[in-house]
Amino acid sequence: MQGFRQKNSFFKVFTASFLFFAATDAAIANDPNSSIGDLGIQARTLHAAPYDLLGRKVAIGQVEIGRPGKFGLDKRADWQPQLGAFQVFFINEKAVSDESVDDHAGMVAGVMVSQDKRQQGVAPAARLFSSAIGSTEESAQPEECLATQHIALQNGQDVRAINFSFGESLDRDSRPNPQLDGNALFTQCLDWTARVYDVLHVVAGNQGDGGIPIPTDHYNGITTAYTTRFKGDAFNKIDFANLSGFPVGIGRTIVREEINAGARRAIGLSAPGSRLNLITTFNKIKEVSGTSFAAPHITASVALLQEYGDRQAKAQASNWSLDSRRHEVMKAVLLNSAEKVADRGDGKLLGMGRTILREDNQTWLESDAYSNDNIPLDIEMGTGQLNALRAYEQFAGGQWHTNAPVANIGWDYAEIDYQNYHDYVIGSPLVAGSFFSATLTWDRLVELGDRNNNQKYDLGESFQDLGLNNLNLYVLPATTDNLADAVCRSTSAVDSVEHIFCPVPNTGQYKLRVMYQDQINQPTQNYGVAWWTAPQ
Repeated sequence: MQGFRQKNSFFKVFTASFLFFAATDAAIANDPNSSIGDLGIQARTLHAAPYDLLGRKVAIGQVEIGRPGKFGLDKRADWQPQLGAFQVFFINEKAVSDESVDDHAGMVAGVMVSQDKRQQGVAPAARLFSSAIGSTEESAQPEECLATQHIALQNGQDVRAINFSFGESLDRDSRPNPQLDGNALFTQCLDWTARVYDVLHVVAGNQGDGGIPIPTDHYNGITTAYTTRFKGDAFNKIDFANLSGFPVGIGRTIVREEINAGARRAIGLSAPGSRLNLITTFNKIKEVSGTSFAAPHITASVALLQEYGDRQAKAQASNWSLDSRRHEVMKAVLLNSAEKVADRGDGKLLGMGRTILREDNQTWLESDAYSNDNIPLDIEMGTGQLNALRAYEQFAGGQWHTNAPVANIGWDYAEIDYQNYHDYVIGSPLVAGSFFSATLTWDRLVELGDRNNNQKYDLGESFQDLGLNNLNLYVLPATTDNLADAVCRSTSAVDSVEHIFCPVPNTGQYKLRVMYQDQINQPTQNYGVAWWTAPQ
């Protein structure tokens, strides 16, 4: 995450974006190239009938060096009253008028909740809670953790997702010989708060030279890459500025410091982030690029889905429960519905609308994630590119359990015992050559060293990594229990995600198996799972 360069050193080296394109005053509300429109994540479709999803009454969060301006509190925000920030803070206290207001934070917030007709946010009616951690000379990972916890506690401790368009350098980490191994204090804090407060963290990925990679090595949320337009108007290619490739070539020393230690992949999902026209706090439009602006597309998409989920729960809809609020479910839904390869019109590629390209112009089908059972995520794009409309379709499939045949599209949240397995039998036969997409997510167990027993993180406290249980995912013919007969599998020993995207060989009935393979901490493990198949 390359630093957003401001003249004031207060903001230097932390935020994850570039402002290197010329400003433009062109109105973009009806711009067909908009990142939230049909050539982006298709959120605008969800805003309109029959969906009518704007993120109403759903709380999402933001933690950065600075914060967006709030109309009525900050004079600078008088220029941007359409932003609609719900509450703003400085670490874990009320924000002071006109202090820590930052263009970068304002534009990131705008991607999420802007109500301006020139640049509408993904979830313009969502409640945004934002905290600034302030000067890097005074704040570091402990203060960043405190701010994260404070945001998670807002809205009656009901914040569904938090956006992090900034990070920490390994050079500032206090550990001896620090690595991206998931055990920096801020990274552990994210995994602890995700589990304890049930919130999905969305982190902007690395870009630039040197980078600020902490906490991109977290387990329990989503780390983001960004896409650009390639040979057309649609966002469809991983941008060259993402440092998520293999550590080879002239930049290998830098890249090694910006990707996860060992075999575990960092990037979970990509989203549009190149040459976006966003409104500054001075009411001007600037063209900006970076993972900073990709991540909030994902965070705000959670608000759209959660408005739908709350609507279903209120209506007591069948195949629905409050499990729809779980961060593991949201993660599985978003990752499983991502676009990879455009469907040919026969539905076998699950109706995907576009092909997403890596930097080398190869597709997901040419990646090691497709060919290697032990690698669930492509190193550059994760599972593909966010599509909010497809995520809605995945989510709307409803919750299905293992006690009866399940729908072709669905999800579940469940608990599994060590050395046990759960089978989800797809009720309809699948077409030969059609793809089976499935994603399994679960949490790394991080515990707080709670010295004063107040069940909250306080400055001076630390966390303990208790490790990651190993779950695996298989697609089997419905009539067999022999894993040797699996037609697809995802069996990573190091990731907190398993992901399958593969064709079934024959027309027939299949089942998805979740297996608890290896116990590292607790004998039971909660998980979220989502699947998408093409019926006969």
